[in-house]
Amino acid sequence: MVQIQRDDGRIDNRIENYTKFWQKDLKKEESADNDHRLDSYTDVVNGYYDGATELYEYGWAQSFHFSRFYKGEAFLASLARHEHYLASQMTLRPGMRVLDVGCGVGGPAREIAQFSDCTIVGLNNNDFQIQRARKYTKKAGLENQVTFAKGDFMKLSEQFGENSFDAVYAIEATVHAPTWEGVYGEIFKVLKPGGVFGVYEWAMTDDWDPSIPEHKELAHQIELGNGIPEMRPLSLAREALKTVGFQIEHEEDLAERPDPVPWYYPLEGDILKAQTFWDYFTVWRMSWSGKLVTHTAIWVMELLRIAPPGTTAVGESLKVAADSLVAGGRTKLFTPMYLVVSRKPKN
Repeated sequence: MVQIQRDDGRIDNRIENYTKFWQKDLKKEESADNDHRLDSYTDVVNGYYDGATELYEYGWAQSFHFSRFYKGEAFLASLARHEHYLASQMTLRPGMRVLDVGCGVGGPAREIAQFSDCTIVGLNNNDFQIQRARKYTKKAGLENQVTFAKGDFMKLSEQFGENSFDAVYAIEATVHAPTWEGVYGEIFKVLKPGGVFGVYEWAMTDDWDPSIPEHKELAHQIELGNGIPEMRPLSLAREALKTVGFQIEHEEDLAERPDPVPWYYPLEGDILKAQTFWDYFTVWRMSWSGKLVTHTAIWVMELLRIAPPGTTAVGESLKVAADSLVAGGRTKLFTPMYLVVSRKPKN
């Protein structure tokens, strides 16, 4: 069952402010919506993850991302393989200093550090997630290899200085940036000449057409459910990388692979699709009964002030997230795994 613990009043306020933010946002004109969210992206993201982090851990372990599945592959094994695939595509090696942009609670950083034996700095702008990342890393005995820093990924060069890292990666994180040019430009600056950048990007696919009301509504539901200022088509991610100076070496939408098991299957809540016995509970949590149990537990904890105000509302937004992501996956209008490996020119 979900266990939510808080000892910081600032976190309580940010969660409550986040839910009020979206309630106000939904009443405004669309153009004002986007301007408001883009200007307030730090508050949007922090408020969302203050409320959603432990709910994510409850349903998704310590790696907050999607992944491809082999037939019969366990959920946790799939998450690790997805991280290994990125590290191998980037050719991460021992001795490299690597930056993880938007590291969450550090699950991928710990896995990739052990897989490639590189040194990783995880960047996160959320205090609560950093606390948990450091706790888990110490428990794993990796605190000398994986460290964490609080900072804004739109100001990387101010924090770390230019030409500071051999490699940078981001796993489903830079979608939260107000512009891709802004965050990719900062990543470009902190990379050493010849350095590599790998990203799994959330994006609307080339089939998405914002002039179609149903398509536009789907993007808005993904924004609302996942605390994202603005969903954008993957073509803009490609253009942004080139605009800031990256040379693209490899790109593909992994969601387009003809896998027998779709990446979104854990969100469907169909226990008959569980890949292994141990994954039944993971899938059940997204079923109607699992959602009911979780919602009731969170509501009771918020009523008893065990959970901060607004946590129930954030939980409701996760339901919107699950439904919209499944719809986006089934229609091929959304991908959480547009993979691009780019390099900063040596000269």
